[in-house]
Amino acid sequence: MVSPRSPQAPYAQVKQHLKDRLAAGDWPPGAQMPSEAELVAQFHVSRMTVNRALKELQAEGLVDRLQGVGTFAAALHKVSSTLMLRDLHEEIAERGHQHEAQVMLQREEAAPPALAAQLGVAEGTMVFHTVIVHRENGIALQCEDRYVNPAEAPQYLAQDFTRITPTHYLFGATALWRAQYQVEAALPTAPEAQWLGIGRGDPCLVIVRRTFSRQGPITLARLVHPGARYQLQGDFQP
Repeated sequence: MVSPRSPQAPYAQVKQHLKDRLAAGDWPPGAQMPSEAELVAQFHVSRMTVNRALKELQAEGLVDRLQGVGTFAAALHKVSSTLMLRDLHEEIAERGHQHEAQVMLQREEAAPPALAAQLGVAEGTMVFHTVIVHRENGIALQCEDRYVNPAEAPQYLAQDFTRITPTHYLFGATALWRAQYQVEAALPTAPEAQWLGIGRGDPCLVIVRRTFSRQGPITLARLVHPGARYQLQGDFQP
């Protein structure tokens, strides 16, 4: 039953209760959850209230809903993202799951012509390069291949990216002004497939993102996600 003294709205209390039980593993992936009618009776709220709670859980990738069938716990690795700059660690933590990062590469490299143009530096300029595999509850979710303009984040390579994500660090270290996105369905490279634990023929969702300060480009990142483990969603209101 929802508490009338709680600062949360009734739908938010229902949502949080279900979210906590999902995080605790009370409903394993694919398990059918209580029906709307059962939740209405359990919490003594309206069907509209329950429906809103379930819709928000679905939007966050935590449940799957089949009309006329019911609500099911989604796969743990099914994470959604809006087209905005978010820290993947926070996104995973919001779902009650554990984030782990494995650094595959962290070094300086001379920028070839195409990369130099993207980062707004002269050809041959030493730039920072990291490759990090992000996992959720032990399942590879994203391969982050990122180049950074040293003029914008000179201490980038000194960070421990097993403890802090590049996005989180760059939020605090740079003056982000705008970002560009390109989204496509593509096949992984051989190293990406190996790092993500998928086949070379498995489709991936690839996001190429470039961020800028008012002075110029900050980073160029290629974010590769196994297609079966990731989805994009957004909300727009004019």
